[in-house]
Amino acid sequence: MSLFVIADLHLPLGVDKPMDIFKGWDNYVQRLEENWQSVVKPEDTVVVPGDLCWALKLEESLPDFQFLEKLNGIKVLLKGNHDLWWQTMRKNERFLSENGITSVRLVFNNCYPYGKYGICGTRGWISENGEAADEKVLVREAGRLDASLCMAEAKGLEPIVFLHYPPVYVYGDNEPMLEVLKRHGIKECFYGHIHGKKGHSLAIKGEKDGIKYHLISSDYLQFMPLDITHVVQSNE
Repeated sequence: MSLFVIADLHLPLGVDKPMDIFKGWDNYVQRLEENWQSVVKPEDTVVVPGDLCWALKLEESLPDFQFLEKLNGIKVLLKGNHDLWWQTMRKNERFLSENGITSVRLVFNNCYPYGKYGICGTRGWISENGEAADEKVLVREAGRLDASLCMAEAKGLEPIVFLHYPPVYVYGDNEPMLEVLKRHGIKECFYGHIHGKKGHSLAIKGEKDGIKYHLISSDYLQFMPLDITHVVQSNE
């Protein structure tokens, strides 16, 4: 039973907004499906930290969820900045149940158990210019991350952190998010959101101040889910 991760699928099946207009995204849905099925087994788990699809409403996301349902493994989803379809947990889970989507789990102010580990995280946010509105959202997201980590710890699980937005970037650090990560002793953090050759080159990867950061946006991974089982086990 292996653990995989890949963010930013940007599926266009419910809304006609394909990403293949961008360099490197040609035929990406087929590539993602073929790559996924070649490495992920039915008993495996895949974390998708945000930006599942382009749907604006929950009902529009059904074709994207049906595509996800056909793929191997349990899929653990977190919210991204483009997941405008996302409603309350109760509404989301009812929608999935009513439409026969049985392999999807949601992390939002909670955690998902994976063996001795707890899959934790939140969307995150950035505040490049110190705007008051951005700072308010960032503090709220830090609170959600803290709630997720506290739940895992209360269940005796070792937290693994997945975020959509990077908590560190070339223009500065998101201190509220970093404070939570450091207070809980997190050593590994997986994040997406960053796209394109230039963005990938500027993204923080590797260890910084005791935390190792991993970029896992789909175009950076060439639409191949990344097996992180060894990364988790190496910290035992």
